[in-house]
Amino acid sequence: MTTILDRAQDALAADPSNEALQLRFYHALADAELFLLLDRDPEDERINPRVFDLDDGPVILAFDSEDRLASLGPGPVPYAALPGRVIAAHLTGQGVSLGVNLGTGAASEVLLPPEALRWLTETLDHVPQAAEARPAAFHAPGALPEALTAALAFTLGGAAGLASGAVIAGVSYDDGRRGHMLAILDVTPGAEEALARAAGEALTFSGLEAGQMDVVFLASDSQAAGAMARVGSTLAIEPAPEPEARPAPKGPGMDPDRPPVLR
Repeated sequence: MTTILDRAQDALAADPSNEALQLRFYHALADAELFLLLDRDPEDERINPRVFDLDDGPVILAFDSEDRLASLGPGPVPYAALPGRVIAAHLTGQGVSLGVNLGTGAASEVLLPPEALRWLTETLDHVPQAAEARPAAFHAPGALPEALTAALAFTLGGAAGLASGAVIAGVSYDDGRRGHMLAILDVTPGAEEALARAAGEALTFSGLEAGQMDVVFLASDSQAAGAMARVGSTLAIEPAPEPEARPAPKGPGMDPDRPPVLR
């Protein structure tokens, strides 16, 4: 089995000094569902990660699949399924490293020190700022950097069921400012803030310095969406797959209405 983290780390291993590939790995890690090894079953929705005291300091373990978690040994083990970004946020400032897929032989077997987790959390803490501007004209976006289009494709791949598609175009405003605009189409009400934040993260993880991209939410049959589509680049969002029947999860952290508390 090859995972998104495996592919990201494989690419990075081939070119370790490539900052764009480094950012792509962290982007994948932030969005990955990780199975965090616990010391014991949860108590009152509080979870206690199992801590290993190594020569370089304390380490907790997480795996990007249940099969890899099961490779620890026979029998069930207590775990919590959490996004990588949540784990990083809770560990920041605690002086604890995160071992991802350690002992599995996976390409994504990596040890992330405390400073790496702090950097990831600080990067993810950026909040898009709301602003008002009046577009005067749309134009072709030109040759977008591959790092940006890859980051946007990765981000929008997680928007299935929340939007029907997206388009990016160059834009000129009536105050003379020029830039790029990403229109996310037919967004499910209430999902705007999350999608704007995700688009902002895509820009951040693309590695573009001083990059700026405005995000708007439009109906696909609106005049503005049509004008952007005529000159811009369309970004597809695949429909959400039909949910598969699966047994209720046994690990904590799977109920969004009752999130676990790391301790």
